[in-house]
Amino acid sequence: MSIEVISIIILAGMFTIGTFFSINIGVLGFIASFIIFLFSSDLELTNIYSSFPAELFILLAGVTYFFAIIESNGTVDLITRWGLGLLRGKVGLIPWVLFFIALILTSIGTSVIPVCAVLAPIGLRLAFQYNINPIMMVVVMQSGIVAGSFSPLNIFGIIVNGSVSAENIAISPVMLYVAILLFNAFIALGVYTAFGGIKLIRNSNSLVMMSEVAVKYDTAENNGLNWYRGLTLACLVLLVVLVLGFKQNMGFVALTLGALLAFGDHKNQSEVLKKMPWSTILLVSGIVTYIGVLSQVGTIEYVTGLIEKVNNPYITSLVSGYIGAIISAFASTTGILGVIFPMVVPILTDPSISTIGVVIMISLSASLVDIAPFTTGGSLYLANVQGVPQRKFFMQLLAVGGLFVVLSPIVAWLIFVVLGSLIF
Repeated sequence: MSIEVISIIILAGMFTIGTFFSINIGVLGFIASFIIFLFSSDLELTNIYSSFPAELFILLAGVTYFFAIIESNGTVDLITRWGLGLLRGKVGLIPWVLFFIALILTSIGTSVIPVCAVLAPIGLRLAFQYNINPIMMVVVMQSGIVAGSFSPLNIFGIIVNGSVSAENIAISPVMLYVAILLFNAFIALGVYTAFGGIKLIRNSNSLVMMSEVAVKYDTAENNGLNWYRGLTLACLVLLVVLVLGFKQNMGFVALTLGALLAFGDHKNQSEVLKKMPWSTILLVSGIVTYIGVLSQVGTIEYVTGLIEKVNNPYITSLVSGYIGAIISAFASTTGILGVIFPMVVPILTDPSISTIGVVIMISLSASLVDIAPFTTGGSLYLANVQGVPQRKFFMQLLAVGGLFVVLSPIVAWLIFVVLGSLIF
């Protein structure tokens, strides 16, 4: 058996083990890299070390450190509270306010899981209190989260743009972000309408004050804009300006601004470090290292050769979308985004098909299924639902997740790949 086939079997085994045994796939990626080293006579340990994504590590560590501080000092809560204050007594607007809060928070770089962790208990409590269908609330909130998660400032956007640019393929990060935002907005609108949103607007009654609903924000320390949160908001604006306006390295800028903010709350820094998604950083680092090893032993060339033999980029792109959707429904979206794009380089470089369309389609396929109950986001929704038996809600989430697995790749493929190839 060739080293290429062995490495693919190991890759499949990594995701299988990570799915059923909750072992970090990044750790498995490092171990798998060492196993390939043992099987290959041409690979040295220095090749594994050189495959470690140092630049990506700095980027992820810097961004997540900065946003862990923002979350820890109450600025995320403050932004959320400001959003909730926009309701002004309209029950039917509750899902949409949460949609836009999620969109804004993920667009400015807050990781998907913290946003979901903040909004899930609030949204599902509001759904129970005001008789809003919890599935509708979850889909609208999750659509807002995904809509902003491919921003150039968010981890998903960083990984996709970085993976594609690493193959010397040029795409527009803004087009990727806008397309996914609009697609998710249409999903939210369709589900909102189908599950009684129009009726909610017509029958809206005055709401009690939001402070009575969002108990999390009742304490005086969470109610106002103090000097430290003001400084945090200023640093957030400065981050966006320096990165987007002056093209500075996001990882180092985020680390610098985070360290600046740390002086204002230095006693709480150990808690801030605990809030950083180290498991995600380890996962991405391990997966990318393994992909680098696969490239060095010829596995990427082997897979791309198989894809080229199909000689139909439209079929192979659709298959790639379904692979991303199925794996992501059970494993890490972050991991599959880092793995799949190096594998589909022949499709992305085929002049007969839209490169940006394929990237958008695969990104949507891998991220829309994050509502499934096996994912972290899905489990957060399941843990916070009120007024519905958890077993019943589990089956509802499973059904919705299954629909996204089946429908999202084909719908996104028709819109962005088939029609996109005619437009772009």
